[in-house]
Amino acid sequence: MELAYIPSPSRGVLYLGPIPLRGYAFCIIIGVFVAVWLGNKRWVARGGRPGTVADIAVWAVPFGLVGGRLYHVITDYELYFSPGRDWVDAFKVWEGGLGIWGAIALGAVGAWIGARRMGVALPAYADAVAPGIAFAQAIGRWGNWFNQELYGHETHLPWALHITSSEGGRVPGYYHPTFLYESLWCVGVGFLVIWADRRFKLGHGRAFALYVAAYCTGRAWIEYMRVDDAHHILGLRLNVWTAVVVFLLAVAYLVFSARRLSGREAVVEQGAADDPDAGEAKADTGDAESEAEAKPETKDAKVDVTKADKAEKAEPDPEPEPESKTEADPDSAPEAEAKAGVKDTADSGKKG
Repeated sequence: MELAYIPSPSRGVLYLGPIPLRGYAFCIIIGVFVAVWLGNKRWVARGGRPGTVADIAVWAVPFGLVGGRLYHVITDYELYFSPGRDWVDAFKVWEGGLGIWGAIALGAVGAWIGARRMGVALPAYADAVAPGIAFAQAIGRWGNWFNQELYGHETHLPWALHITSSEGGRVPGYYHPTFLYESLWCVGVGFLVIWADRRFKLGHGRAFALYVAAYCTGRAWIEYMRVDDAHHILGLRLNVWTAVVVFLLAVAYLVFSARRLSGREAVVEQGAADDPDAGEAKADTGDAESEAEAKPETKDAKVDVTKADKAEKAEPDPEPEPESKTEADPDSAPEAEAKAGVKDTADSGKKG
């Protein structure tokens, strides 16, 4: 018997009265909220409007759920359409079975529809939500813990996962917790994207491509550890090949976009510049424009004010208007009278 291990829950559903609260669905819902919350903060920091991320998510999330389920059902069709199986189970999403590859692919289609309706650049939107998606995956993987699925080979390590259910062909025992490995990997991917985005000012979809490439790197070796049934091609599980192909596509996009485009998009949402709330959260996220970039504007503003002050000082004071000749100067009146008296005396002398 193992002295230390990760226990599995005795059941994956709790009942709030007649309402079932399934752990798998609960983890997915929490993950969606985290992705939207963080994506909104990053979007506003880039100059977008608050609420735009949630508006587009209304399209992306349903498409993503459908895509994730379709990928799972297609790649594991024998679980639903083979003899003795009930095809209706293909619709029971709460029992587990969402392929991230299909979720991202079809979710991107939904995001594209929402972005066009909102007048938003899809690559910029993808960059904003990329780390949030990674954190959402990290949370969603704990739904597999509730369902006692996604585990690896048997192990005696202290963090072994104790499987107790025998449903679905499971053999009770102690296994590698691959769900936990992937959850921790996704957390690291999320922080990696945030750091790289802040350090290199990634734009035009490059932050999202980095997330995809980094996730595929971890998914390949974690998938290789799993022991659940899966289709194999040339000795490798189908999802390993998928991870390799998607990784190469993401790296190719990073390379080609870096040659053609640099920096970030100047405008991520049409009309956002007129919204006083746009850009409020810049100080709250790591990918906001740095203070160093904002200082030149402040300096220019100070220079303009200084020039204005100097120009005002250099302008000569207006000269006082000359006094009217008709106005009498009281101080000079006696002098004028004296001159007049002398003149009169001289004139009288001439006459005499």
